[in-house]
Amino acid sequence: MAIRDQFRANAQHLLQPDEQVQQVFGAQTMTGWLSALSPLLMLILNGYRVVVVTDRRILVCTSGRFRQTPVKGIAAELPRNTLIGPAHGLWYKTEALGPKALYVHKRFHKDVAAADALVDPTAG
Repeated sequence: MAIRDQFRANAQHLLQPDEQVQQVFGAQTMTGWLSALSPLLMLILNGYRVVVVTDRRILVCTSGRFRQTPVKGIAAELPRNTLIGPAHGLWYKTEALGPKALYVHKRFHKDVAAADALVDPTAG
């Protein structure tokens, strides 16, 4: 099963009735560059997140410490008209998803772009 399919399946218990998932992608609380400097520090300080973009809202979900695919609970809930990107670089740092910056790896940049493309610019 692809990672996005796992995110989507594992997040179903957090959705409201008839809420539709539009995009899902992974993020983390520390830059991946830290793992090159100190893998142990990265293991201790990093937290994985799963971002679930629905037709109604954006959920930033807590995940596992060692694996990214579990979806445990909601860390932040944002309005659907929140723009996340544009994502760039190997590790994109976004502060749009809550009080603490999240880092999105390049493999998920297309998901960020797809989520932002569905935002209605006239919605307030």
